[in-house]
Amino acid sequence: MSTKSEHSTYLILFAYFVIYVVWGSTYFFIHKALEGFSPFVLGSLRFIAASIILMMYCKMKGYKLWNKRIIKQTAFIGFLLLFVDMAAIIWVEQFIASGIVAIMAAAAAIWFIIFDKPKWKQNFSSLPTVVGLILGFIGVILLFAEQIMVTSDTSSKSLKIIGMIVLIIGSIAWTLGSLYSKYVVEKEENQGEDLHIMVKTAWQMITAGLAFNFVALFNGEYSSFDITAVTIENWGALIYLITFGSILAFSCYLWLIQIRPATEVSTYAYVNPIVAVALSYFFTDDVITELQITGLFVVLFSVLLMNWNLYRDSKYIRKLFKPKHSKKRLSNIH
Repeated sequence: MSTKSEHSTYLILFAYFVIYVVWGSTYFFIHKALEGFSPFVLGSLRFIAASIILMMYCKMKGYKLWNKRIIKQTAFIGFLLLFVDMAAIIWVEQFIASGIVAIMAAAAAIWFIIFDKPKWKQNFSSLPTVVGLILGFIGVILLFAEQIMVTSDTSSKSLKIIGMIVLIIGSIAWTLGSLYSKYVVEKEENQGEDLHIMVKTAWQMITAGLAFNFVALFNGEYSSFDITAVTIENWGALIYLITFGSILAFSCYLWLIQIRPATEVSTYAYVNPIVAVALSYFFTDDVITELQITGLFVVLFSVLLMNWNLYRDSKYIRKLFKPKHSKKRLSNIH
């Protein structure tokens, strides 16, 4: 990535706004879309449409679109990240508030600490990381307790517990897919031919879209789908998820990760749940309890502690709190 001054402060701020607010808002728009679409039909339409648009863009840019070995790896990653994790989120949002789902998604940092075996020595010898891990589990337990206490109906209570467990499974799938990409795919990329990141993202979305489509066909969602019952608001939510949630937000993320430090970009994880909870509180009938708010701040503080060493060692994060000289700062962006 070239170090040009056209990477203006305004463009960078816009990209951060997108990954902070738009990604945080997708939980709310999933909730709205589910009023007209069943979960797997929604996932199928979202990712198939997004993948077609993205693949057309890659074709127009002249990117190479095919490499059998890389596509097989990309499909596996897409299955874990965009199907298993997103299917968990979409399915659970039928009966659990979108704010709670977003908080549980932020708690995925727990599983990165647990499953990142090459980093075990480093992580478990760090007091902030261990304390953050413990607090993260406490935050998740608080959210479990809140879902149990929020209703007296036994069947509804059981469904909410199942939903929370499904969210954990989804977070673990996201973690395993990310670690596979980090330790297996990136290692092989350094040794040979690769595809453009946007092409691989399109193939991931194709994989997720096909998987959602297969399940929707298998469980009868398409046969029972009534398109006349879908309102303009529901269509609008779906279009938002396709364009802003899947294409714009991810493109901004990919752009930022190339020109800004990863530790700085990762701060979106602290804002997304707050945006989701705020939208849930102001624009839905979901009740936000004190226990939910407590769980939110416990989880976010735990994520901060689990990433403490990264932020402490990042000179870029330290620079955020110092007076900046615009010309010099722009010349140092890579």
